[in-house]
Amino acid sequence: MFRRLVIAFVLLPVVSTTVVQAAGLVASRSVEASSVVTVRATRVADVVLLGAGFEGGFRRGMVFSVTRSGAPVAEVVLVDVRPRAGAALILQLVPGQSIQSGDTATVKTLKV
Repeated sequence: MFRRLVIAFVLLPVVSTTVVQAAGLVASRSVEASSVVTVRATRVADVVLLGAGFEGGFRRGMVFSVTRSGAPVAEVVLVDVRPRAGAALILQLVPGQSIQSGDTATVKTLKV
């Protein structure tokens, strides 16, 4: 049920944004980072839409750190991936912060 809600009301409007990126009008994103396109509030949870997807190397279950000007804002987990867009749920939010359009989402990796 939640997945259908995300697809129907949240992820589909992002397709038009990602078409602009695919046309080369916006710089391409790497697997390591993406910008936050928007945050949509639903009755169940807030959904964070990312400007990159499967073609950028994103896979469901990846955890991202969200930052603004280098300062930590949140951690999110990717729950749905399309070719050029992704939808994530918030795992952890820094007190007093909120995720905003334009924030940077970077894949969390283990440091060895």
